[in-house]
Amino acid sequence: TAFNCVPSSYNWCVILAFCWVYIRKFQSRQESEVVSTITAICALAIALITSALLPVDIFLVSFMKYPNGTYKEWAANNETRGHIEDTVLYGYYTLYSIILFCVFLWIPFVYFYYEERDDDTGNKCSQVKNALKYTIGFAIVCVVLLLIGGQGQICNGLSVFPSTDGLPALSFSISTLTLIGMLAVITYTAYGMSVLPLNLIKGTRSVAYERLENTEDIDDVEHQIEKLKSKCKDGRPLSSKDRRNLQELEGKLQVLQRRGRHLEIAERNCCTKVGSALRPFKILLGIFFILVALLFTIALFISNLDKALHSAGISSGFIIFGTNLTNPLNELLLALQPVFPLDYILITIITVYFVLTSMAGIRNMGIWFFWIRLYKIRPKRTRPQALLFLCMILLLIVLHTSYMIYSLAPQYVMYGSQKYLVQVSKNLHVFCFTDQCTVTRSYLFLHKFWFFSTIYYFGNWAFIGAFLIGLVVSCCKGKKSVIEGEVEADDSDISDDEYVH
Repeated sequence: TAFNCVPSSYNWCVILAFCWVYIRKFQSRQESEVVSTITAICALAIALITSALLPVDIFLVSFMKYPNGTYKEWAANNETRGHIEDTVLYGYYTLYSIILFCVFLWIPFVYFYYEERDDDTGNKCSQVKNALKYTIGFAIVCVVLLLIGGQGQICNGLSVFPSTDGLPALSFSISTLTLIGMLAVITYTAYGMSVLPLNLIKGTRSVAYERLENTEDIDDVEHQIEKLKSKCKDGRPLSSKDRRNLQELEGKLQVLQRRGRHLEIAERNCCTKVGSALRPFKILLGIFFILVALLFTIALFISNLDKALHSAGISSGFIIFGTNLTNPLNELLLALQPVFPLDYILITIITVYFVLTSMAGIRNMGIWFFWIRLYKIRPKRTRPQALLFLCMILLLIVLHTSYMIYSLAPQYVMYGSQKYLVQVSKNLHVFCFTDQCTVTRSYLFLHKFWFFSTIYYFGNWAFIGAFLIGLVVSCCKGKKSVIEGEVEADDSDISDDEYVH
């Protein structure tokens, strides 16, 4: 029996279509470029395809056995099982290598190319040369990580892969990127898990009320402008303070007028009317999402508590084999095993849920470097550099998602739905396993280096804290505007006209 870890052509088309629609939704029409668009779409597609590999990995190790714990006829041969395990491993090799290429070479080159273009040098060769100069720095970092990882086996007692297969080098590089992905998960995914469902529950403000409020604001600002201009009717010049105030009021008036145009269009838009009709469905979906988020948080807390109580501690990376405390999500997945393929559908939904909440978190927060906001993610207004950043962050988040799902359901992610046979000796005291369970390749990738597992463990606690803080912040925020993100003070009238038409 042959297994293919690569998505079918139909799945490829669905993923690429989704990526194209998503990127085009946020892409600035003024600054869109073919190369940056293709790069963003491909990077986002790679992130989604990589996230789909974990459910495939779990399915394959589970599919090898019957419910009674014996291997199926086609999987009884060690060589056949080894071939399937190698196929999955090569899938990880391929996708993780592509991610390294994207993060360290492709995306940095395209990003710096457009940064150099913004300097308006007008020299294409100079742009390419400078972009390559900065990209070489990223490539050097990648080579250093591969060399460090290839030097030794710092493992958790798992001597599964020979040191000559290149896994330590790739695993170390991916684990380093996963640490950055962990920070992105704590920042964006944790917030997205609260803001996405609460925005669905709250809905948006009434368009009619917003138009009325905006009209009142326009009248108030125009009155203040007239009041200031009346001071110079007799020929006296305005003071520097009054001129500054007049300039600020005129800028504010332009923003309000643009808001008015957008609100008028939104009121006539059929999508707004359809959204209002689907309001009950959105509320139910929001309640479902917040319940899922709470379930994940409880499962993660129990899993971390289990590791704290029953693992060997920091020196072992807080690794435990099996579960000692009842984990609701792990138990749910195990309970769904008899009804094929409900458990695989659930693990796929969990993976997609993490990706969608991550997108929602980035969309609502924008892209930050510590306390400095670098870019905003806005419909039809997002710069090419911001989209490249967004896709790179999603690539890093997807890397950490596998560990997050392992933390939520450790036993299931490690062994899937496999069972084993137990042979009881005649004295009824000695037990020996006649069949061993096959460990998922994902688990072996995640726990190749113990110190990374230790950092991920503490990162899970930070994630729980960030989610609770984000939940409080999201609850305190009011309803969003129906044209949220469409109008900002730094927008030009040209971009506004282009958006409207």
